[in-house]
Amino acid sequence: MLQMSIDTKLSIAHMKQVNELADMSEKVLNHGLDTIWQAMQICVEKGLIAQGTLPGGLNLPRRAKSLHQQLMDNPLEANLNDWLCAYAMAVNEENAAGNMVVTAPTNGAAGVIPAVLYYYVKHEMGSKEQVWEFLLTASAIGGIIKHRSSISGAEVGCQGEVGSAAAMAAAGLCAVRGGTTEQIENAAEIALEHHLGMTCDPVKGLVQVPCIERNAFGAIKAYTAASLAIRGSGHHFMPLDNCIAAMKQTGLEMSEKYKETSLGGLAVSITEC
Repeated sequence: MLQMSIDTKLSIAHMKQVNELADMSEKVLNHGLDTIWQAMQICVEKGLIAQGTLPGGLNLPRRAKSLHQQLMDNPLEANLNDWLCAYAMAVNEENAAGNMVVTAPTNGAAGVIPAVLYYYVKHEMGSKEQVWEFLLTASAIGGIIKHRSSISGAEVGCQGEVGSAAAMAAAGLCAVRGGTTEQIENAAEIALEHHLGMTCDPVKGLVQVPCIERNAFGAIKAYTAASLAIRGSGHHFMPLDNCIAAMKQTGLEMSEKYKETSLGGLAVSITEC
């Protein structure tokens, strides 16, 4: 894809758009992108006003509303990480409650991309066209990861879910900030690299602990990766392809106890009172 970009002078988003337009009109494509973005916004905004206890038996209280209210009450004390955490946790609390989320790339990792994109649109005044560019870029990266490795926690652990989501979000953010194809690839690689080896060990099989907070940190890592990449030249030591290959190999060698079975890790490291 990097070579194709050099040869055609097209961005990742533009190449992805051309690929999609082979099967649909531009009007249909843009409507689809708008529908996805609208659903993501609804997930964030519903999660920010909902309260109560999440179902499932862990008796976890929702936290996104309280966190967001603190930020709104004292915005001068709020930082980037605070906002990203509130937005990501809002989405994943909606998922934990069985409500609508966008599986980008999965339900368990559904908070990362909406959080980063929502922050960009709300706090950095991103346009509709930039939303399209973000989503097209992110989907191209997600497609490569799914094709060359996996986005399934049951197959490769949480590195395939939150790690993939962070790589997608980092690439999308880097793109809308004017990053080159090389910088976008670098952003995706940085984000994915720093999730390698992450297990999928949900307590009692519920996508709550550690999943909700994990999405918040995934969003923070994605934002950081895009910032690092955009300030670099795009030339870096570890290619994204190699990082994806490492994720696949790590996942294959990971014990089944740490791949969505709740038989190891945090899932069995709780005290029953």
